[in-house]
Amino acid sequence: MRAFTDLAQLTTLDEIRRLLSDLPERDPAAEQAARARQAELTKPPGALGRLEEIAVWFAAWQGQAQPQLEHPRVAIFAGNHGVAAHHISAYPSEVTAQMVQNFIAGGAAINQLTGLLDADLRVYELDLESQTEDFSQTPAMQPADTAKTLAYGMMSVEEGIDLLCLGEMGIGNSSSAAALAFALFGGKVEDWVGRGTGIGDAQLARKTDLVAQGVARHSGRGDGLDLLAALGGRELAAMAGAIIAARMARVPVLLDGYASTAAAACLYAVNPAALDHCLVGHLSAEPGHQRLCSALGKVPLLALEMR
Repeated sequence: MRAFTDLAQLTTLDEIRRLLSDLPERDPAAEQAARARQAELTKPPGALGRLEEIAVWFAAWQGQAQPQLEHPRVAIFAGNHGVAAHHISAYPSEVTAQMVQNFIAGGAAINQLTGLLDADLRVYELDLESQTEDFSQTPAMQPADTAKTLAYGMMSVEEGIDLLCLGEMGIGNSSSAAALAFALFGGKVEDWVGRGTGIGDAQLARKTDLVAQGVARHSGRGDGLDLLAALGGRELAAMAGAIIAARMARVPVLLDGYASTAAAACLYAVNPAALDHCLVGHLSAEPGHQRLCSALGKVPLLALEMR
């Protein structure tokens, strides 16, 4: 396993591609032992449905027949998007920083959830004063900056945590998520673009046009990492880095909604096995999230129509 400090020193997308080409696998002995233990429990086989599947998955990545959940970490990454200048969100970009302060002050829903679970909540601000470029006109980020942000995200995975839950905050990032999903998996642009935080018909039409413009401009640019740079955002790149670091440490990962799943999809495009240690926590109300989960072969744990 590479040391966390080594991961943070990665400086190019090619270095990250090499890392993605040779990833640690789950522990087959622990997986087999977990399945055998399932057969010994006083219940009909399969009676607990997906809970049994999740327990075996968790055991296989932790490397022990009886997985433990003692030190979960919730990591929220926050970034701002240049494409938001087109007023395609219900709120202005300033709300990103305001929400970050709410996280820090303990006033958000995630604070209550992490408190109930006694989880470690960390909030990572990614240059909120400086938006990425407008991806409908030019690449959102340059490759070197993307690699640096991926490496920054890797630092959120520290020794001792046994589950990483990833989330984000960023006005405009549902546009980036839609653009990445469309660029990676094709179809119609309308399949991937939704109302985000609740925009009206005129804004939805403008958002759809901008996503289509961005993908037309940048499609064919390269692999998933290249598209992450061209169409993504800093918080998406940092989440992708955290997913890689968790894999290197064999830490299971729960993804949040559309944006975090889109960030993960960029890694899947480079190596389809890159998300074997990840589950999707819930199905977003964004219509593209269901399509994206299906494309990745992921079935969300919950479907509560949250957004």
